[in-house]
Amino acid sequence: MNFRLIAKILGVLLCLIGLSMAACAGFAFYEMQASPESGRAGLEALGWSTGITLFVGISGMIAGRGTGNEVLRREAMVIVGVGWLLSALAGALPYLLGEPRLSFAGAYFESMSGFTTTGSSVISDLDPWPRSLLLWRSVTQWLGGVGIVVLFVAVLSFLGVGSRSLMQHESSLNISDAAAVRIRDVAKKLLLVYLGLSALCAVGLWWLGMTPYEAINHAMTTISTGGFSTENKSLAHWSSLTMEMWLTAFMFFGGVSFMLYIFLFTGRWSRLRAEEEARYYLIFLAAVCGAIGLNLHLTHEDTSFLSGVRQAFFTVVSISTTTGFATEDYDQWPTFSRLLVLGLMAVGGCAGSTAGGVKMNRIILFTKISLQELVKSFRPNQVFRLRLNGAAPDESVRLQTMIFISFAFCTCGVTALLVALMEPHLDLTSAFGAVLATLFNVGPGMGQLGPTDNFSGLHSGSLLLLSLVMAIGRLEFYAILVLFLPSLWRRY
Repeated sequence: MNFRLIAKILGVLLCLIGLSMAACAGFAFYEMQASPESGRAGLEALGWSTGITLFVGISGMIAGRGTGNEVLRREAMVIVGVGWLLSALAGALPYLLGEPRLSFAGAYFESMSGFTTTGSSVISDLDPWPRSLLLWRSVTQWLGGVGIVVLFVAVLSFLGVGSRSLMQHESSLNISDAAAVRIRDVAKKLLLVYLGLSALCAVGLWWLGMTPYEAINHAMTTISTGGFSTENKSLAHWSSLTMEMWLTAFMFFGGVSFMLYIFLFTGRWSRLRAEEEARYYLIFLAAVCGAIGLNLHLTHEDTSFLSGVRQAFFTVVSISTTTGFATEDYDQWPTFSRLLVLGLMAVGGCAGSTAGGVKMNRIILFTKISLQELVKSFRPNQVFRLRLNGAAPDESVRLQTMIFISFAFCTCGVTALLVALMEPHLDLTSAFGAVLATLFNVGPGMGQLGPTDNFSGLHSGSLLLLSLVMAIGRLEFYAILVLFLPSLWRRY
């Protein structure tokens, strides 16, 4: 294990986070002209946080000076896993050093929720918080949405062939078709698509009535499918149907694979015809909207079918893309509709998107594999051809799909038991909903932790546990779980 190389790259990561903090501190300095007290509070918190983060980052770079630049598989796993845990620790500093002030567990939870684009929060009232700290809160989601390590690969030229390992362990992108020397180009294109969609979303929100500050914040948390807002009522504060529709479109864009955009922008239109995942994802969302709309119509006499679909549409897209924006209290919906919402939390978006969840590609593969196994039970000699998006996944992909779903179910069960043990006041729906909301990076849970509540009432142990669960879900289990294996750290 090349610990000096790990220290150097983690140092660069902290420097990138520190520079992002510095930009928010610059906004706090500007804010002092309009609101001296609030601006000063934000400037002090972000200023000290920037200094500490840059100091530790530069120290790591100095410690790793003179090492090679090739990142091997073990180092890549450690960099990705520890990098996300360390990013959340650095991102928690403004919440610890500023006013109002959060506890360590609360600050780490809020920061991890930002970087993993979960959107769960322990802040009950946003009004007392300086606008610069709310901006930092949105920036963490924007950084986490594009993927901190993807940003690494796009910006840093010295990573060399190790960039492939970092990309594979950090995100669910399928980069098997790209040559190793082209991974940096793929990352740069992803970053450009992400920047373009963010800018377009922000301009539209500004034109629809938000201030530039509000538009930039909500654009960052929409494209990243994070869901943090600058208002206590979230999007309900504006009560604008056109704004909801605009954000619904960009939430959907964030829930579709960004590699698909690259294929389209480079003229590979044949991929659009072969794209199964996005097509099934769209059909799935339409079916759930229709089912919830019908359920609301049948259980509420004053709600027509179209009105029910209208109520469901924004929530379905928001939950399925794991953004978590709320305009409806879905916790008051009938049981059938609430169960569908739980299903949306688990499924999530498409592979290679900023959304969380199991991902639609795994759902498709799991369904196809299950159907094939059922047929083999009475036709054992029949030969099947398994294809997804026009390509035939190899046996390792089939195995990883089944293992991932097994991990997801086991993690949900074990974590729900631990949460129920530490939080005896939570009912079954609330405890299980909290796990689904954090493991699959959705944001709001169910019951006592639903869209009109938050996680501020949980104990420190629960907040730290759920923070770890958010990281596990964001990195899709492996990059975090392997950190607890002694064999990872053992010399060969």
